Amino acid sequence: MPMFADVVLPLAVPGAYTYRLPSELEGRVVVGSRVVVPLGVSKRYTGIVIRLHEKSILDEHTRLKDIEELVDERPLILEKQIELWRWMAQYYMCHPGEVMKAALPSGLKLESETLFSLTESAPIEEERPNAAERQVIRALAGRAKKLADLRKEIPEKGVVSAVKRLIDEGRIEVEERVSRAFKSKTEQHVRLTSGHCSEEALSRLFDDLKRSPRQLDVLTAYLDLSSTGTALALDNLNLMRDVKRSELQDRVGAGASGGLTALLKKGILEIFNVEVARLKTHAALPGWLDRPLSTAQQEAFDAIEAQFREKEVVLLKGVTSSGKTEIYTQLIRHTLQAGRQVLFLLPEIALTTQITTRLGKCFGEQLGIYHSKFPDAERVELWQRQLTEEAFPLILGVRSSLFLPFRNLGLVIVDEEHEASYKQQDPAPRYHARDAAIVMARQHGAKVLLGTATPSLESYTHALGGKYGFVRLDTRYGDVCLPRIVVEDMAELRRKKLLTSPFSPRLREEMHAALARGEQAIFFLNRRGYSPSLQCNSCGWTPRCQCCDVALTFHQKMAKIVCHYCGTAYDVPTHCPQCEQADLRDVGVGTEKIEAAVEACFPEARVGRMDLDTTRSRSAYERIIRDFQERRTDLLVGTQMVTKGLDFGGVTLVGILNADQMLNQCDFRAHERAFQMMTQVAGRAGRRGRQGLVVLQTRQPNLPVVRQVVEGDYDGMYHREMDDRRTFRYPPEVRIIHLYLKHRDERKVTGAARLMGEILRQHFGDDLLGPDKPAVSFVQMQHIRKLLLKVSPRFTSSSVRATLLAARNTLFSFPASKGLTVYFDVDPL
Repeated sequence: MPMFADVVLPLAVPGAYTYRLPSELEGRVVVGSRVVVPLGVSKRYTGIVIRLHEKSILDEHTRLKDIEELVDERPLILEKQIELWRWMAQYYMCHPGEVMKAALPSGLKLESETLFSLTESAPIEEERPNAAERQVIRALAGRAKKLADLRKEIPEKGVVSAVKRLIDEGRIEVEERVSRAFKSKTEQHVRLTSGHCSEEALSRLFDDLKRSPRQLDVLTAYLDLSSTGTALALDNLNLMRDVKRSELQDRVGAGASGGLTALLKKGILEIFNVEVARLKTHAALPGWLDRPLSTAQQEAFDAIEAQFREKEVVLLKGVTSSGKTEIYTQLIRHTLQAGRQVLFLLPEIALTTQITTRLGKCFGEQLGIYHSKFPDAERVELWQRQLTEEAFPLILGVRSSLFLPFRNLGLVIVDEEHEASYKQQDPAPRYHARDAAIVMARQHGAKVLLGTATPSLESYTHALGGKYGFVRLDTRYGDVCLPRIVVEDMAELRRKKLLTSPFSPRLREEMHAALARGEQAIFFLNRRGYSPSLQCNSCGWTPRCQCCDVALTFHQKMAKIVCHYCGTAYDVPTHCPQCEQADLRDVGVGTEKIEAAVEACFPEARVGRMDLDTTRSRSAYERIIRDFQERRTDLLVGTQMVTKGLDFGGVTLVGILNADQMLNQCDFRAHERAFQMMTQVAGRAGRRGRQGLVVLQTRQPNLPVVRQVVEGDYDGMYHREMDDRRTFRYPPEVRIIHLYLKHRDERKVTGAARLMGEILRQHFGDDLLGPDKPAVSFVQMQHIRKLLLKVSPRFTSSSVRATLLAARNTLFSFPASKGLTVYFDVDPL
């Protein structure tokens, strides 16, 4: 009976493809294996086998293709991971292949590439009258290349047409090759060849090399490094270890390198490659785990343990600097001692720097780190290690760590659970890591701890309602006082003409005093760049992106204006194209301008900046945080990266420079997020001894949420927000799904959105809002329309999904929908 396999491919296609299992692979392919399969005429993909089965009756018109190659003898994906993939694809209304694409590191996704090379009958370059063809022939001389590489190399237009003509003439041949993205790291080692591994052979060799002192020095150095001693102690030859070539060369020095070359040529020594790990491990510090918890921490720890006996999920609401990380550490310790694994999730890569140090001191080599700033090869190695007996029992990472293989997961910690960074926006799957972690933990029979000082309204509602366990930690570690928050009315200061910089007089005064005392400060502004836009001072013209409907942000150090949606950078205009005036000024402030203003106002301060522009690499994160922690910088200017989880003992002053930017967002969550962000950044101040001070600059000092931030009144904010959510039916009162439609033609996307609305309104009535234009309705040459569905409790989740998918299929059945993109964002943030 033939066997068949259902294979998920990393493509946005519904379901899996079925392939026939060749007889030679039967018994070797298992669920979770990677296989190479054909698709279409010539493409090859690596897919994951998610099901093996027999087909008793095969449609005679169905000709299934064979699996071409088995990549892994052992499963690369565990069955519980496949369960999570299925849940994600279903709940977030995307395709399994999109989940696979997000889950696997690039090095584990093999894909065929089309290579072009010259045939023996290729013409001489000068014989072709077409310039593009001449360039193609020259580029392919001696080497096969991809079409993308040819288009990069050749400035002439018509490269694709030229390649097609040469293929039709038989001058170019096409080859499909599966690329192997991941390569193990190797290093060269040196060893004695088999004929020289006896005492007698070595004695003769020493006699022969007396006339070649450099070669003799190299051999002596090799024997010394291989721990067998010199020629006078040759009784442990069977215990010789391999020696790194670099280690041997360092020992003998550059002058004796010729001696090594000679020994290799004579066949006395030989070089071979050894596979080595790229992953770095940590060294635990003795006694670090034995430090006692404070009384408040111990009470919270005991309460969490008690809650875990009844609840699968527990919310820990602990004020900033209350020592939540120490509680996490003890929970991790207990879980590891029980022989189970732990996943520790953080919202930002920046946070991993400090937490890695702290957890490394506690757990040493048990700790593994996983996030996107690591090279892909390191992520592949960690993935593969998690499938072995040497798997890290503790994984620290950001949301993508959810996809790693876990064999015995016992605890998931989601730190700063309220953070919007846990929500994947683009591309699909548009999942929320906190919610997916809870589902994954349930599949493994593990517990989940959600920790934060400012819970999301959804989690707090679940905790108050008894769905989650709930533990409070209301005192700072060491009984340090919470920071004092003062509000500066920027509208009044501007009216009185007291503003000469982005900093209020009070903030400038406090900053000078902090510097005089040798203390540090953080200035928070959630907008990067030098200024949000440029503007003509004569006619008001503002440069906008050609591909998106947004103003371009001015980056002074790059000397560019940049679109923060598609990433396109433009030269800074010297004249206004409308009125021809050379009077362009920057409008508004970003972190880069604040950095410049700090340098002008506080010339004695050493300034660092942490935003997306300064943290492109992992080392950049580490350097900025290390410099600030070690007092090499006095003031840190940053976006929301500086608001959460970072622990700096020298910070006594925090400046919130433009609270109105957060408060005036067109979003029902604006005040909730503003409260969370301002409370979190305020919590960076005064974490050691001296009470911190926060200067909050706003033009709306009388807003209730500003008063709630000043008073630390989370419950007041929660109840006020929940009244509005119930009145206007927003989460957590109901669930929300956004429907997005995109097309290059604005008329087509407008018509399609109107039709989609008509179809769905028959089922959902007034629960469906729109269609309308989102705040930014043109991105990357695509016009966008949005519908918003409030999912009433009277509908089941499965019926809602079925209705939405059926409506999309109906829409796609119309010829006018060609080129239209429709996708869903479930539980958007």
